[in-house]
Amino acid sequence: MPRGAAAAIRPNREVFHIVKPEHRGGFDYWLGYENNNEPWDCYVHGTNSDCTRLPGFETDALTDKLIRYLEQPKDQPFFAVLSVFPPHNPYLAPEQFAEGLCAENIKLRSNVPNVPWVKQQAQRELAGYYAMVRNLDWNVGRLVQALDKLNLTDDTYIVFFSDHGDMHGSHGWFRKTNPYEESCRVPFIISTGHSCMYSVAPGLLYGANNACLCDAPLNHVDVAPTTLGLCGVAVPDWMQGYDYSGYVTGKPLPPQEPDSAYLQCNEVTGHLNSTAEPWRGIVTREGWKYVALPGEPWMLFNLKDDPYEQMNMAQITNYREILADLNERLQAWIDKTGDDFTLPKIEVPHIRKSRGNGVYYAPDKKLEY
Repeated sequence: MPRGAAAAIRPNREVFHIVKPEHRGGFDYWLGYENNNEPWDCYVHGTNSDCTRLPGFETDALTDKLIRYLEQPKDQPFFAVLSVFPPHNPYLAPEQFAEGLCAENIKLRSNVPNVPWVKQQAQRELAGYYAMVRNLDWNVGRLVQALDKLNLTDDTYIVFFSDHGDMHGSHGWFRKTNPYEESCRVPFIISTGHSCMYSVAPGLLYGANNACLCDAPLNHVDVAPTTLGLCGVAVPDWMQGYDYSGYVTGKPLPPQEPDSAYLQCNEVTGHLNSTAEPWRGIVTREGWKYVALPGEPWMLFNLKDDPYEQMNMAQITNYREILADLNERLQAWIDKTGDDFTLPKIEVPHIRKSRGNGVYYAPDKKLEY
């Protein structure tokens, strides 16, 4: 088995670890890898396949394989998953997708601090990241064209999502594992055919093509039950998460719809750009985010007023009552999931009348601040 340059440097890479058949999700056909951080030197193994190096760029090669699968005759509905590593560091996309993306012309988010080296690194890496996004978008388009050719587009749900974001200099951070929006908020797009096709064109995102934005606090644990719901398959009793498919299909939603999403960083990874302490957090449907370190409040943001998270209210007395309520809601998630994380004890002092900045709505109370 000939190996590329990256394999020669790191011969024991995780990509060469064989995933046992019983750990392949029960798919009839499975082709993949355990882990790989080299999209230009990617190896896959699986059903009727030894470990084989993919040609060219990982996203292109895996999309080719899915298209070939779609083209095979089928006598029953199918469920297929394409999972690719990019966009991710190292930020090296195929050359044609980098055209016009010069680091010095990259516009940064308003929460990137005015620190020269932070801005330079963010612009340099974003140029490659955006090229990877272009490449991914092109490959999604190839899948749509394949479905069109096979007359399957209007009978197929396309569900597009990611496992994490990337900080790219916001708040002076890079990479992932922290609870800021750039790291933890990811897309979840469901396309239902030509009437609501996946699109990045601003004029088509919400409304013009029957698309809409849903404020459900969907989390990764909800992906499996939601996709089962789209397929009309009953969600097993043992499966965690909530089935949000009714927002698309029009079917009644299950009872006890969550009013928040639970965020966890269970272990410190040791990566140079990651958080140095484990943390837990909650994002509510009303747009509040609360995050705690072990025994200590860390973050409190009102995302509707402050989407770039520039006003941390965790230590401001005026918001202590809100902090205490969110601490209780976070504790409920910890109890529900059997977590053993220790939250802080929040004391609510007697404070003067609120300033009239707004109203915090919880399921069973309303607090002015």
